[in-house]
Amino acid sequence: MTLQRKAIALVSGGLDSMLAVRVIQQQGILVEGVNFFTGFCVEGHTHAIRQKDQQKPKRNNALWVAEQLGIKLNIIDISAEYKDVVLNPKHGYGSHLNPCLDCKIFMVKQTQLMLNRARNLAADQGFDFIITGEVMGQRPKSQRKYTMPLIAKESQAMDRLLRPLCALHLEPTLPEREGWIDRSKLYGFHGRDRKPQIALAKQLGFDDYAQPAGGCCFLTNEQYSKKLADLWQSRGKRDYELDDIMLLKIGRHLRPRPNFKLIISRDEGETNFLQGYRRSFTTIRLISHEGPLTLIDGTISDEDLDLAAAIAARYSQGRDAEAVTVQIEKMNGPSFIKQMRPLKKDAVLPEWYI
Repeated sequence: MTLQRKAIALVSGGLDSMLAVRVIQQQGILVEGVNFFTGFCVEGHTHAIRQKDQQKPKRNNALWVAEQLGIKLNIIDISAEYKDVVLNPKHGYGSHLNPCLDCKIFMVKQTQLMLNRARNLAADQGFDFIITGEVMGQRPKSQRKYTMPLIAKESQAMDRLLRPLCALHLEPTLPEREGWIDRSKLYGFHGRDRKPQIALAKQLGFDDYAQPAGGCCFLTNEQYSKKLADLWQSRGKRDYELDDIMLLKIGRHLRPRPNFKLIISRDEGETNFLQGYRRSFTTIRLISHEGPLTLIDGTISDEDLDLAAAIAARYSQGRDAEAVTVQIEKMNGPSFIKQMRPLKKDAVLPEWYI
């Protein structure tokens, strides 16, 4: 009786991991998926909040992919452990604050730990190897000819790490050498051109999938990285909490003065979301006109508060009025109403943007 071989796959929700799993399933391997929550990859989060994005898909792509593939998906919160990867990447950052190589090593290592724990169970319950959807040459930091073996080594997955989509560019892994996998049925994709993956998707019967060049890591986004760097600089230390990194995704972030920052909602959806944080920040709300909810992050004087209210009024329907009425609610303090003159249109704001 042939032993049923099992693999565990890193499932991001993108096209590549979807294809990698199906290619291995077609060789009779039983596959389970794993998806790691870091806090920086929240699919549908901003789409679900902003009114202009309400028509965009809000599905969790990893769960959706698992359903299409008919596999169990293990979702694991690693946001606490992931901090060290973001704050102290051994191999440095990419073009922004994305620690891509360290991130991939960390993800594979976590999966390897899962594999080891499973293999310590009865033999017929353990996993034999790991699958990822990596393609050599696709990512400049983590998916290069030099770094791909490095990921296998530093994650301790070694030759139990199989990349079905680019395996033909790499040395045969244990599953291939042992005959669990037919190497001739694997692929040699290379580079950033996604046409081969799209063609394979069509061949395998997939006509719906996340954007091939997509990705949900906010750390690869220039503006998000600037806001995170500003957060570290303003607090004098490189650290963050989950609420911090969620708020960096929402609203306009302006720093009029070094000692405080404003988070200004851009529509009703963001206003409703920021309501949940009103007890953790001093807030400004327009009463006389329709306008945003503004959170103030930092230590402020009365003069700073007047400037913050004037800026908030600039983004309201009363921007052209002589004066507007605002309600200011101090964190752990009183709430009061004040008349303010909106900041003039010709005031220079772009340099304040983080």
